Amino acid sequence: MSTEVRVPTLGESVSEATVATWFKKPGDAVAVDEMLCELETDKVTVEVPSPVAGTLGEIVAQEGDTVGVDALLAMISEPGAAATPSEAAKAPAKAAPEAQDDAGGNVDVMVPALGESVSEATVASWFKKPGDAVEQDEMLCELETDKVSVEVPAPASGVLAEILAEEGSTVAAGGKLAVISGGAVASGASGTAAPAAPSSSSGRDVEDAPSAKKLMAEKGLSPDQVTGTGRDGRIMKEDVQKAAAAPAAQPAAAPAVPTPAAAPRAPVAADDAAREERVKMTRLRQTIARRLKDAQNTAAMLTTYNEADMGGIMDLRKEYKDQFEKKHGVKMGFMSFFVKACCHALNEVPEVNAEIDGTDVIYKNYVHMGVAVGTPNGLVVPVLRDAHQMGFAEIEKRIAEMGKRARDGKLSMAEMQGGSFTISNGGVYGSLMSSPILNPPQSGILGMHKIQERPMVVGGQIVARPMMYLALSYDHRIVDGKGAVTFLVRVKEALEDPRRLLMDL
Repeated sequence: MSTEVRVPTLGESVSEATVATWFKKPGDAVAVDEMLCELETDKVTVEVPSPVAGTLGEIVAQEGDTVGVDALLAMISEPGAAATPSEAAKAPAKAAPEAQDDAGGNVDVMVPALGESVSEATVASWFKKPGDAVEQDEMLCELETDKVSVEVPAPASGVLAEILAEEGSTVAAGGKLAVISGGAVASGASGTAAPAAPSSSSGRDVEDAPSAKKLMAEKGLSPDQVTGTGRDGRIMKEDVQKAAAAPAAQPAAAPAVPTPAAAPRAPVAADDAAREERVKMTRLRQTIARRLKDAQNTAAMLTTYNEADMGGIMDLRKEYKDQFEKKHGVKMGFMSFFVKACCHALNEVPEVNAEIDGTDVIYKNYVHMGVAVGTPNGLVVPVLRDAHQMGFAEIEKRIAEMGKRARDGKLSMAEMQGGSFTISNGGVYGSLMSSPILNPPQSGILGMHKIQERPMVVGGQIVARPMMYLALSYDHRIVDGKGAVTFLVRVKEALEDPRRLLMDL
């Protein structure tokens, strides 16, 4: 019996990858979840594990080949084809001896699925220590990815025998975190558990990239000669390439100096340094920083401004807020008016709701509205799917629910993917005016701001009106100035006269 090894999902907007390295060759024995090869995309490196235990047969995609999502990479021949009756008994022991110890009643705690395009996480905190009793579904630890926090429950009741991935270590999806024993007392070995896959040659407790290990062996380099730029000093393939090229330029170079992405920090006086605190950025903050910078580097970003008189909406809320809350069980906020106004404007100016894919423009006949939410760990953008089909009450309920779950770190990956347009409300923090940055691959984002009374001319008289500045940042590669201004004017008109929303004007 043979099993296919195929290209996994590579992430949103990523459709192909290059086969970088094969760690096995035809005829080699492989275990379940053992890494077979490494794929490189224009965004991330993806390791492909073996789906079954067996023998690697034919390799269909060679190193250097370009492959699409779900393309066939190789075939694995499963053992015991000629001895089918004993196949089930042999497979567990051969695939992964540590996966399940039936005799001792041990159960492995594994890293759960982390979501599309997320292949690894950092162990943020353990809620239990070796020797503690645990109940099934009791939370054992919390993992942090570059997008969300994931809590890992106990798969069974028992005693936490050993922790294999300590706090701060990086673990891959499907990796092993700990072992739960069914006995009353934890094994004496539990106190000697070491971080998973330490690097024996360098004494570091960080697992280097497999492609980096292979290249170091080819170049005759040791980990001590390479400066890792990955998380916690993890050595990546690019680091080995730089180290291999360094001797040509600097024959007797001093110990390697890290090459930061930005310019080196200026010297700091000793007394000032003693009063500073250096804290490593969370994965979420690193991702926010990278995506925002990518947006500036990729899109031809431009911002246009307007202002809206919020008096009409404020009068409407004052008149109907009690009835609205009594009927729908949720307060009538401003955000539902903005979501509805943007949906109407996007219908008239569809390029603001579109995205660029290579030399194509993808127009979307739906509105998946991203609503930026500030959390203690950074900005996240949950998505209201098919917002154009929602009423005011449903919008308010969904925003309230997702906002709470975002602040609690309970949002799923699916709830933060696929947005086609974003609204960011800096006004809740007192912002009077700002230029929001695009959320790639989207082509538009609307910035809301503080409502402030300002003198305005109304009917030839100067009166104080509750005004809000509106800012639309857009990708000028796909959205022309006329379209951007038209969009913002339509939003302004809908906000100043909410009746237009009811009449679809």
